[in-house]
Parts: sequence; structure tokens; C-alpha cells
Amino acid sequence: MTAPDPLISVRALTRRFDVSKPWLNRVLERLPRRYLTAVSDVTFDVPANSVYALVGESGSGKSTIGKIVVGLLGPSDGTVEIEGVDLSNETDATRIERIRSDVQMIFQDPYASLNPRWRVRDIIAEPVAARGGTTEGLAERLLEEVGLSAADASKYPHEFSGGQRQRICIARALASEPRVIVCDEPTSALDVSVQAQVLNLMSDLREEFGLTYLFISHDLTVVRHMADRIGVLYLGRLVEEAPRDRLFEAPKHPYTRMLFDAAPRMDAFGREAPPPAGEIPDAIAPPPGCAFHPRCPLAVARCSRERPEMRDVGGTRVACHLAE
Repeated sequence: MTAPDPLISVRALTRRFDVSKPWLNRVLERLPRRYLTAVSDVTFDVPANSVYALVGESGSGKSTIGKIVVGLLGPSDGTVEIEGVDLSNETDATRIERIRSDVQMIFQDPYASLNPRWRVRDIIAEPVAARGGTTEGLAERLLEEVGLSAADASKYPHEFSGGQRQRICIARALASEPRVIVCDEPTSALDVSVQAQVLNLMSDLREEFGLTYLFISHDLTVVRHMADRIGVLYLGRLVEEAPRDRLFEAPKHPYTRMLFDAAPRMDAFGREAPPPAGEIPDAIAPPPGCAFHPRCPLAVARCSRERPEMRDVGGTRVACHLAE
């Protein structure tokens, strides 16, 4: 029996940003163009009705991948297919519009992503209204789905707490009946108790509406609660990918182990964990070979010369020469 096609398929995804000085400065100072590689040759699949999490330090490329998947950025190389359609190369406008309506995003800051001049009713209904759909009673129904009152539809965003604003963002994401929701650090701006409420709400909505989440976070506790499968990013490269339980029980890559060692644990109160060694290298001029080798306690000469390919090691995909 063959596995079903993934809902999201990312293949050799790369995204570069031109960070050069203005043209006149380059001419006068005789400087070349400079490019920052935010995402480098990333490949993964997300099955339908699952939660795929991307974790890593700040600057690892998590949010850039999320923005490419949702269509806010285009790839420099590689492809992102949603329901088998590569939107960056698709020419059928009707097909593009259908797939676009199937993908929504929940942003990190719930206040910055809400128009302060609009009432909540208009904010939630906007994705449907923009496509000419019927919005009568839509906001009120969705507000009740996310645990708020239908009467809140006439209010403005500043009248709500942070957790309530994030619920409004979730309601807006649900308005167009999407299949995929990209969640970019959806709870990092919230208190811990409110985080739990929002995460439980997202889990319930996933079951109710058959949603698929691409979940972006730096919080390993949140990821362990939400994810089915986890990809670990370092300097724009996917270094390890495995089912949640396997990754937490037996991480293969030294960087993954470093992340786990640095994370706070309830069962290790008072422990003295050594801080992560070194700093993330410059993404404009990354080190040759394995990008992690300057910080890796296991690095050998080969690591500085040859970039490791992703390979299967005991059910885990890992990019490390010494994974065994």
C-alpha cells in the first residue's frame, strides 16, 4: 500500500536576499554584491491532517520558510507544492486562487497583525469578502468557535487582551475554510497560562476542521505538545527530521542535542547546564562543509570540507557524517 501524496511538499528550497550596499556605494568602494542565504536546500513533506514543526535558533530560517509556503515570499531555487500545485510556476489563475484560499497564516504578534481601525467583524470576514463570498454572520459564528462572544464582533482590537487577540487571528485564519495554517510563533507573545489555552484551542480546531499545521516555534515544550513530526533547522539548513517521540528520545544530530540540553526542564531544577558553545556563523559567509562544525564537539576534518547530505539513520533523517 503506497503512502498518500503529502499536502505540502518542499523540495530543495533555497531563498537568498540581496543585502548589498546601494549601487553608487558599491561603485565608489569597489564592493561586490552580497547575498544572505536564509534557507538552503531544504526538503520535507507535510501529510494532511498533521502538525509539522520547524524549530531552531533565531536566524535559522523558520519564518522565511513559513512565508514562502503561504506565498508572501517566492523561492530563489527549489519548489513548494501545495496539493500538488507549484504556485511559483503555476499559470492557471483559477487554480492559484483555489490553492491560495486553502492556505492561511497566524502571525507572531496578535496586535500588529490586526488593523486597529477595523472592527473585529470586518477583520475576520476580510479573506472571504475579498473573494466576493457571503460574510453574513460569519464573524459571529467564528468568534464563538474560538471561545469568544458573538457580541465581540463590533469591538476594536485594542479592547481585547493578548490571548483574545490571538483567538481573533485564529478566527480570521479559519474564515476561508483553509486546509493548511502556517503558525509563526503563535504563542510566543502570550503568558504561559494563555499559551496553554490557545494551544488547546488549536488542537481542538485541528480535530474539528481537519486542519494541517506548519508550526514554527523556538519553544521545545510547545513543539512537544503540538507536533507529530519535527524538523530542526540550523543556519537555513535542515539538519534533522523525525517523528516527535523519536526525536526527543534519541536525537541524532549534535545541534539537536545542544538545543535539548539548553532547554529548561521541570525535572532538573537547580541543574547547571553548560551554555551553547559559540555563536551562529554569519549567514552571508557561512562556513564550508557542515555549517555546525565550528560549534560541534564531535567535528572531524571531513566536517569542515564536505557538507553532509540528509540520510536515514534508524528512522531519523539526519545531516551528519557522524550520526551513528
